[in-house]
Amino acid sequence: MVRIRVLVVDDHRIFAESLAAALAAEPDVDVSAAGSGPAALRCLERAVAEGRRFDVLLVDADLGIVAGAVPARREPGSGPPPLAVADGISLVAGVRVSHPGVRTVVLAERDDARRAALALQAGASGWVAKDCSLSRLLAVIRGVLREETHLPPALLTGVLRELTAARKHRTDSERLVESLTPREHEVLRCMVAGLGRKDVAARLFLSPHTVRTHMQNVLGKLGVHSTLAAVALARRAGVRPAELAGDVVERSGQLA
Repeated sequence: MVRIRVLVVDDHRIFAESLAAALAAEPDVDVSAAGSGPAALRCLERAVAEGRRFDVLLVDADLGIVAGAVPARREPGSGPPPLAVADGISLVAGVRVSHPGVRTVVLAERDDARRAALALQAGASGWVAKDCSLSRLLAVIRGVLREETHLPPALLTGVLRELTAARKHRTDSERLVESLTPREHEVLRCMVAGLGRKDVAARLFLSPHTVRTHMQNVLGKLGVHSTLAAVALARRAGVRPAELAGDVVERSGQLA
C-alpha cells in the first residue's frame, strides 16, 4: 500500500492534534503536526534528510496572525507577502521554492476569494474550509496528488475574477516596464533590491545626479509618483531585484 505523508500546520494545538488524529485513522495516511511556519520548515528538512519526504501540507490560512489584527494593505496583484510575515500563504510560497514536490492545501475559517487567489498564486493546490467533512478533506488530499486543484464552488467566480485582474495588472505593468531603456531597467532592478540613490550610483559607476535623472525617468515612464509605487509595479511585472550578493563579491575582487 502506497502511504500518503501529511503534515498539518496550525498554531491552534487542539485543532491540529484533532485533525492529525482523524487523518491517522486512515490506513494509507501517515500524519505529523507543526505549530508554526518555522517548525513546519524544520519538519520538511528533517524528513528530506531521513528520506521520508512529505507529500501534502495542510496549512492554516491564518497561521501566525494575531486575532483581531488588521492585515497590511497590499498592492493588487503584488503576490503573497514575504515569508518573514509567517502567515499561511507566505509559508505556501516558501515551500513552493524550497520543496517544490510537496503539494499544499490551505485550510480557512471563512471563504475569501482574494486570499484564495493569492494562495493559488503562491503555489497552493487547494483552499478548503476548516469545517468541511473528513471525507471531503481526504478527497482533496488525494486529488492534489493527482495534480488537481480544489476550490469551494462558491469561490470559483470570485477567484477567477481576482486572477484575471491580477493578470491584467501584470500585463499592463510588463508593457510599461518594456518602455524603459536598458540602463533605466538596471536602475529599476536596483530599486527593487532596496538600494538608495548613492548605492545605485556606486553599483552602476554613475554619479548620484545621473542616477537621480534615471530614477525620475523611470517614475515618469511607469506613471507613478514614488519609489514604493515603482517597486510594486515592477514586482507585478516580474522584475527581479539586482543580485546584491554578486555585487559584494565583485567589489571585494576590485579591492583585492
